Amino acid sequence: MSETSRRSATVLNAWSGTLEDLQQQAQPVSPDSTVNTGKKKKKTKPPQRSVSVPQLFALENVADSEAEERRTREKFHTERDTEESILRGIFKIEKKSCDVELRASRLVWTPIQPETPTGTSKAGMLLNEEYVELKEIFAVKLKRRRSVGQQKGGTLLGITLFQCVKKGKKLKDHAIHLSNMSEDHCEVWFRHFKDILNGFRDRPKFLKVFVNPNSHRKEANQIYSEQIAPLFKLAGINTAITITEYKGHALSALKECDLKEFDGVICVGGDGFANEVANGLLLRAQMDAGRDTDSIFTPVRAPLPFGIIPAGSTDIVAYSVQGIRHPVTAAMHIIMGHYQSVDVCTFSSHSRLLRFGFSAMFGFGGRTLALAEKHRWMPSSQRREFAVIKTLANLKPEECELIFLPLKNPKQEAQKTTSVQPQGLLCQGDQWQSIQGLFLNISIMSIPCLCSMAPRGLAPNTRLDNGSMSLIAVRNTSRADFIKHLKRYGSLKNQFSFPFVEIYTVQEVKLKPLSTSGWADDSSEENVKFDSKHTPTISSEKNYLWNIDGDLMEASSEVNIR
Repeated sequence: MSETSRRSATVLNAWSGTLEDLQQQAQPVSPDSTVNTGKKKKKTKPPQRSVSVPQLFALENVADSEAEERRTREKFHTERDTEESILRGIFKIEKKSCDVELRASRLVWTPIQPETPTGTSKAGMLLNEEYVELKEIFAVKLKRRRSVGQQKGGTLLGITLFQCVKKGKKLKDHAIHLSNMSEDHCEVWFRHFKDILNGFRDRPKFLKVFVNPNSHRKEANQIYSEQIAPLFKLAGINTAITITEYKGHALSALKECDLKEFDGVICVGGDGFANEVANGLLLRAQMDAGRDTDSIFTPVRAPLPFGIIPAGSTDIVAYSVQGIRHPVTAAMHIIMGHYQSVDVCTFSSHSRLLRFGFSAMFGFGGRTLALAEKHRWMPSSQRREFAVIKTLANLKPEECELIFLPLKNPKQEAQKTTSVQPQGLLCQGDQWQSIQGLFLNISIMSIPCLCSMAPRGLAPNTRLDNGSMSLIAVRNTSRADFIKHLKRYGSLKNQFSFPFVEIYTVQEVKLKPLSTSGWADDSSEENVKFDSKHTPTISSEKNYLWNIDGDLMEASSEVNIR
């Protein structure tokens, strides 16, 4: 989707982590240790200890670590001396009496040490200081001891702060207990903490939540009620929840409900459900802006950020945006107000908008999803495997033409994963290019499409918000070679280093089927032996199948993806 016909636009804000979490760094391998033995030591030179290369690495790392720690400590001490003190008092933290100081950006505490005969230096005291950044705090509560059945009141024990901590790619909540039984003392501190939390304007206060109870193993409702809802309540976030009853329920609800009172829209489910909610949010934006989706139009951005709690089988969209498939991490990103701009595409035919989507597959990907949908009575993992195996057994190419507009001076050009020359190049007028032939699968993706089955991503060269799409065209080949290509997605090897795979970085694509083949019922194919080198079977039906973010779409003619 684009502001103009030549630029993919960023139309969604999603709560996410940083893109740096999606990158893995290789660790250097040190050579074997070597020690040089000398003869006699010269009197003019002191004896030197031989140091191996691995030891040098270690010594350098220690020195760097100590230098970094020293710089951090110096920076902290400088800020400590310059920051204005808001409150200061005595609390017990982890059973130690501490001098606690609330400053503009952090909470600092120092264990109170008994005086020694020699005295304690200020530097020694500072080494014991600990602190937490206030921007990491998302909730504060008064801690009380209550008897069984008691709902209100109780003996005050102190204040509990809830911190968002990062462990690897995961985000979790961590409680910091400040123990003090003085009501007046704790009330003053509690009010100050509440005022600070209310000052974080980017954090949501009221969310519209859609839950798909039929996602994956029908666990979405349980995931939300047991893991997500308690965190939202703890953070003081109010929610309006809709548990969907049929496909398209969320789409219909978003077209009608008043979104002005909400700070964001959340979905709990898989990729298909995420696509439905994103579609509803974007379609509502076009309606409110008066855009005519039955003609060529310039789309507007979604008015609210969109958050995804992963509860599906692959969760490609959530995995790509957050760097991990973890419901609590997704919830913490939402609570903390972390935002990430994400590109999305429009799918249209004859200038009429069909839908919005993050990724699409035509050919093998569409046929596999259609077959899986016909066997929804099977467990999800078995259904997916069955569909893949049967579609491979009846592997068919689609004859079509691809007309695309390459991205102007794409940065990814230098990082292309293949140097294969495109086959059947027809024209390059006005920068548009065209290829045609028999294709087993065509993928068009505006996000990397990370998942457990493809840890590098289905489109590893694509970024979340660089205004481009990755066009991956797999030409007709033998079944064995195609399977080799598919297996590469689950490994660290380059899945595009085959002569029959072409990859382009584009702004817009037009896919025009040239054959009259369409989707035929799988039962009619069971006894058909088919070689993928042959031309497609002719069918009276002319509906072509697309896999849009795990949701099935049928189109009878050319589809324009922008």
